Amino acid sequence: MGALLKLGKKPATYDRHDLQFIRYRTGPLPSHPAQFGHENLIGPDAWGMLGNDAVGDCVFAGADHETMLWTTEARNPVTFTAENAISDYSAVTGYDPHNPNTDQGTDVRQSLQYRQQTGLIDAAGNRHKIGAYLALEPGNIDNLLEALYLFNAVGIGFVVPQSAMDQFNAGQPWSVVHGSQQILGGHYVPLVADRGSLVCVTWGRLQQMTLQFYLKYCDEAWAILSPEMLSGGLSLEGFDLAQLQADLAAL
Repeated sequence: MGALLKLGKKPATYDRHDLQFIRYRTGPLPSHPAQFGHENLIGPDAWGMLGNDAVGDCVFAGADHETMLWTTEARNPVTFTAENAISDYSAVTGYDPHNPNTDQGTDVRQSLQYRQQTGLIDAAGNRHKIGAYLALEPGNIDNLLEALYLFNAVGIGFVVPQSAMDQFNAGQPWSVVHGSQQILGGHYVPLVADRGSLVCVTWGRLQQMTLQFYLKYCDEAWAILSPEMLSGGLSLEGFDLAQLQADLAAL
């Protein structure tokens, strides 16, 4: 019997006004190593479910996990609770804890707009805003890995087959299981590393997925720039992301 787990991402939507990562890619970007990521800066028991075992707030639990990683990289770590994540989930979607019928999930773009304009609330009551977000081209693995290396997290949405839930409960990587046709719903996770297979954070722990799984089930992916990942104006890789943010604003 697996753990109690919730999903909660609405189907991907598309907007012609979205900034496209591939357009920015026309300029030179640093190459990424074969394996990379800073996921181990956070202890395996420190991620937390952030409410996603009780309600469909995966988009905000994932956003909080992204912020945890970025602030830890900048040596200014913050913490989040289930109450924080559910509070933001309610603010965007109208979820009412006293009415389970209002637990209908989140449109990722709406959450990104909220994160840019209002920011996520942490356990100390502080808000954390993102600087910019760029849509990735579906199926473009090169762009995915470039964005992951540059931004240290990429938010992805995908549909979840029953086989993936079974694999998670068994402690196995997500891979394509032929014949697994039952789709349970949509889910959002931050990718945080490439270790020969993609590594994401979900339901309180690190989870591997194959590229084939990503290609088959992902319906949206977002490169998210957070000024909070900077230390002395630079990321851990030494990128001047403040200049990148200024370049993006000029597009």
